[in-house]
Amino acid sequence: MKKYIIILLAVVFGIVVGFYFSPLLSTDNIYQQIKKIDRVLNIVVKNYLEPVDTQKLTEAAIKGMLNELDVHSVFISAEEMKRVTEDFQGSFEGIGIEFDVINDTIVVVSPIPGGPSEALGIRSGDKIVKIDGKDAIGLSRSEVPKKLRGPKGTIVKVDIKREGVKDLLQFSIKRDKIPLNTVDAAFMVEGTDIGVIVVNRFASTTHEELVSALEKLTKLGMKKLILDLRGNPGGYLNQAFLMAEEFIKRGDTIVYTKGRLPEFDEVYVSSGSSPYVNLPLIVLINSGSASASEIVSGAIQDLDRGLIVGETSFGKGLVQRQYEIGDGSAFRLTIAKYYTPSGRSIQRPYKDKDKYRHLVGRFELEEGSYIYDGYQKIIQQVKRINDSTKNAKDRINIDSLPIYYTRSKRIVFGGGGITPDYIIKSDTITRMTAEIRRENLFFEYIDKNLMPEVERIKRTYKDFKDFKKNYSISEQTLNDFKDFVQKKGIQVNPKDWETDKEYISTYLKAQLARVVWTREQFLEILFTVDNQFKKAIELFPDAIKIAKLKQ
Repeated sequence: MKKYIIILLAVVFGIVVGFYFSPLLSTDNIYQQIKKIDRVLNIVVKNYLEPVDTQKLTEAAIKGMLNELDVHSVFISAEEMKRVTEDFQGSFEGIGIEFDVINDTIVVVSPIPGGPSEALGIRSGDKIVKIDGKDAIGLSRSEVPKKLRGPKGTIVKVDIKREGVKDLLQFSIKRDKIPLNTVDAAFMVEGTDIGVIVVNRFASTTHEELVSALEKLTKLGMKKLILDLRGNPGGYLNQAFLMAEEFIKRGDTIVYTKGRLPEFDEVYVSSGSSPYVNLPLIVLINSGSASASEIVSGAIQDLDRGLIVGETSFGKGLVQRQYEIGDGSAFRLTIAKYYTPSGRSIQRPYKDKDKYRHLVGRFELEEGSYIYDGYQKIIQQVKRINDSTKNAKDRINIDSLPIYYTRSKRIVFGGGGITPDYIIKSDTITRMTAEIRRENLFFEYIDKNLMPEVERIKRTYKDFKDFKKNYSISEQTLNDFKDFVQKKGIQVNPKDWETDKEYISTYLKAQLARVVWTREQFLEILFTVDNQFKKAIELFPDAIKIAKLKQ
């Protein structure tokens, strides 16, 4: 018990130390608050009706304390820290598979290239039914990694059911270090000089992966770049700076931070040594693009370095520092705000945490271009909104809009995320197709019905390029898939099916590509029906003009 009291006191003391230089806090007052917590915990442990878990109480106290602050100051348990560390270190130790759980069974989506599972011949569609001799049926998605991951060099035995093979296949897999890539894809748009790089988060390896992707695409003839940060929740601030520095000239401020304490004030200035500082650039963002993604897109926009296309970003302009507690757990504390080069904070109001989590406060506008005359269009929209709003409290005060200026004096706004230079809404599919996708029925259908087709694709097409150009989903396959989803309890509306038919066909083809190759090929095919992506391709003349690049 004393151990956990000490831990709690250490946490509180750590926060106190963080505020050490502040004249506003009284040391005597803090000591009195610590005594309160100590007294309550002691009384609870001694007198509560039932035995109590002191670690659980301690962690609850820490969570409660941080919950009184902003939404991003949070406690991370020791168990959660293992996953967080893996995510941001860029690797884990395991057997190297992408998997899904379908009908209570672990199904291999694809072995990770270069990993131990691929080396042993484990295939897409293989079903893991036993792990170390114990039944693996019924394990949840969160339980599977606990069984399959482990220290490098250790052995895990799996029994696999493979389609067309009568007996179970037994594999002894030596665990190894498996990369967790943050660059999902790097490919050329066919028939153009446009390269595409998709980044899913900002971890310790992101800049290194980005440079490798840029070098690869340059060798393939890239003269322009689409950087896709849609759905990227952020991560390490320094990795955002290093990414932006690849495209921004020497001496330009990329981002700066300001906190209550001066030691948290930092300015990040580009060294400008990259060969890509004159590369025509478009950045894709949406409501899932947060934090580090907004640092990159905000710098590109403010410095008129390229165009931002898509939908308004999340609106997180707060900086957290992680403090270790000592028992494997940690907490993150907001220590500063970050500001884009023009001086704007894009942080949305966050006092009402529920509204904040539901994206309230993002500065959303109608589809269209805001590249050159954005302010007038915005004022017209605000007036239309106000005219249709009955409650005066809900009307937008035009005079209070936080206005900032880019390098070429274009108007941008703060306080509500990064508003794109060209807004185009994400693709809309019917509720029927969204449910099919949510229930993972595309992959389940392939696993149950198209694995022979997967083998035929491997034999028939010489490479992915050949497959992408010449393969199409047959009408018979589409009809079979329709019957499959109906048997799964999804109501198929004929009108909705016709509306989404191209998307459904493309998604099936993309999933086949993922099974045969990797997620990169999945995305390359899916992007062919991506309206935001297709619009970005058209906008390079504007991106070049804004950045004043010579072509």
